[in-house]
Amino acid sequence: LKLISMLRYAAKKNIPFLNHHRLLSTMAKPTAIFLNCTRLDYDRKLNFDKLAEIVDFHRNDTDYVTDPKELVQLVTDSKAEIVITKEMKVPAECVQEFPSSVKLLCEAGTGYNNIPIPAAQAKGITVCNIPTYSTEAVAHMAITYVMNLSINMFEQQAMLQKGDRSNFTGPFTLPLMELGDKTIGLVGGGGMIGSKVADIALALGMNVIISSRRGKLPDDHRLATHPKVKVVSDVDHLLTESDFVSLHTPLNDQTRGSFGRAQLTKMKPTAYLINTSRGAVCNEAELIACLKEGVIAGAGLDVTATEPAPMDSELWNLPNVWLSPHIGWRRLETRQRLVDMTCDNIKAYCEAKSPEDYINVVS
Repeated sequence: LKLISMLRYAAKKNIPFLNHHRLLSTMAKPTAIFLNCTRLDYDRKLNFDKLAEIVDFHRNDTDYVTDPKELVQLVTDSKAEIVITKEMKVPAECVQEFPSSVKLLCEAGTGYNNIPIPAAQAKGITVCNIPTYSTEAVAHMAITYVMNLSINMFEQQAMLQKGDRSNFTGPFTLPLMELGDKTIGLVGGGGMIGSKVADIALALGMNVIISSRRGKLPDDHRLATHPKVKVVSDVDHLLTESDFVSLHTPLNDQTRGSFGRAQLTKMKPTAYLINTSRGAVCNEAELIACLKEGVIAGAGLDVTATEPAPMDSELWNLPNVWLSPHIGWRRLETRQRLVDMTCDNIKAYCEAKSPEDYINVVS
């Protein structure tokens, strides 16, 4: 074990030590534990063979580890060098108690707000994420809401579930709209997912408004000069002009709870809010109040402030709210891509001659 540690140290520090990479390939692999593997591989259809080739892979088959003591014990017992999580809060006090063996903490996803970065850095643990695995899938999710809301598909199905067939037998009772020349506003929409939503919306004949702090997209952005795309720094302008408002902002101290009554009251009363980013970006209490008051037509939410929403939350029963259980990233192909890209992160770490060779490091 001491020899293995010396070889790894030599590899990381770019110190000649015989042929350390070749020697390591024939010796013990680093141990990796996926603390909540069921969150990702809930149907047992994912292939982890690539990962098992480069690490001694341990999977903990649960959706979420809620007990901090259990979390630390799992890491300690596994003697893991690499810890993998998926959308699971890792308390700072747990990271502080991790054994010294832990050197890499991988968030198997894009958002890393559940990882205490300062605590990891203080412990000498590198944190990485997967920023691009679900771009198309989440964009498709947002557009799925747009298309269903435009023809009131959700409400039609709800009526049928109640045995109400009046739209088939009598005058049609629900409002419908074409999407051509309607406007979708993308709050924080200059990133990869927002831009993909814009691409699809444009293909449907929609107008697009993107909010950006700079008030412009980079000159080389594919949408920078598109005649049906407007970029604004004033979010209020986006809100007043849009028929659909889709949120695409990361969750951080600046965005948490930033979309509430002040923003909703600027939207058209016929407009819909769509959130496929992070639920806590919305002030949920104010959103619920505005939906009950009819300030906007409704909301399609793939995310909520806590997931799932509290069982007593009014979101479950409001007639103008449509919920999905954060499924934007859950397609089989998307999840397998996530496994493969997590493997790429870990492989880069294992083969690195210096920390500069790590990929997708967050700070």
